[in-house]
Amino acid sequence: MLLLDYQNVLIQSLLTERFSGAPPTSIDQVVSDFDGVTFHISTPESKNKIRISMGIKCFKDLLQYGADQQLQKEYGSYITDIEPGYDFTLLVDLDNLPPSAEERESLVKSISLLKRNAMAAPFERAFDEHAEMAKEASKYSSETAPQGIKEGGEVMAIHYREQEAIYIKASHDRVTVIFSTIFTDETDRIFGKVFLQEFVDARRRAIQNAPQVLFRNEAPLELQGIPGFRASAKGEIGYITFVLFPRHITQQRRTDSISHIQTFRDYFHYHIKASKAYIHSRMRRRTADFLQVLNRARPESEEKERKTASGRTFRVQG
Repeated sequence: MLLLDYQNVLIQSLLTERFSGAPPTSIDQVVSDFDGVTFHISTPESKNKIRISMGIKCFKDLLQYGADQQLQKEYGSYITDIEPGYDFTLLVDLDNLPPSAEERESLVKSISLLKRNAMAAPFERAFDEHAEMAKEASKYSSETAPQGIKEGGEVMAIHYREQEAIYIKASHDRVTVIFSTIFTDETDRIFGKVFLQEFVDARRRAIQNAPQVLFRNEAPLELQGIPGFRASAKGEIGYITFVLFPRHITQQRRTDSISHIQTFRDYFHYHIKASKAYIHSRMRRRTADFLQVLNRARPESEEKERKTASGRTFRVQG
C-alpha cells in the first residue's frame, strides 16, 4: 500500500528551486493540503522575501496544547506577523539563507512540514505527560496508586475537520489516540471494516510490536463527558482507537510515531477510494468483455433496415 508523504510536496519543490540560486521571481500561490489546510506562498515585499502562511481549522485547539511553543522552537526567527485570513506565517529572506547546502535543505524540509509540526504539539504534550505519570506510578503498586494516576490525564480534542476530531489521552502505561471519522456511504463503512480488520490481523500474525487497533461505531468510554462531544445516532461516525505503548513513544521513535499517526485518516480514506476506483475499473473492463462476446454472437444474416433517397425504408439480408 502507498504511504502518503508527511511534507507538502509543492512547498518543498518550490522552496528547493528558490533556495538553489534560481533567479528570484514574484510568487502568489495558494496550496491545498489534507484536512482542509491551505498555504499561501507569496512575495508581498520583494522577490527576495518569501512569505509562507498556513490556515488550519483546529489552530485554536492546537494553541491550547502548546503549538505556539512547538512552532517557536522549530522556526524561531522566521516567524513574522500573521497574514490576514491565516493562522501562522513565516518569512524567509533569500539574501540571508543558511550558508551550507545541508542547512538549506533542512530548512526546506522543516517549512514543508509546517502542518505536521503544528499538529505534533498535542502528541508531544501527551508523550511528556505519559513519561511523568510513568515515573510517578513507579513509586506505587497497582493497589496503592492515587486515583489521578489510574485515570490518566485529560483528553485533548483536536477538531481538525468538520464533524471529525482526534482525541489524545495519556496514561501511566500508554497513550490512547482516537480518531472519529465520518462514513457518509454504506460502502465506505464496509471497506473501512475490511481495512481495519487487516490492521488487527497483521498485528496478530506477525507484527506483535505494532500498536493495538480497535474499531467501533459506539463512542469509546474515554470520550464520555468531554465538552461539546456528540455521538452519532445513525452510526455514520466510526471510532478508531490506537493504543501506543511505551515502546512506541521512546525519544528515538517519537518523531516517526507522530508523523505516522497524523496521516492515518488520510491514508485510511485514500485507500478506501483507491479500492473503489480499482473495483469500478475491473467492472468496466468486464462489461466491455461481455459486450465483445455479445457482438461476436450476433447472427451475420441479421436483417438490416435501409433507407432510399426518397425516405422509404426496406429490409435487406445481411
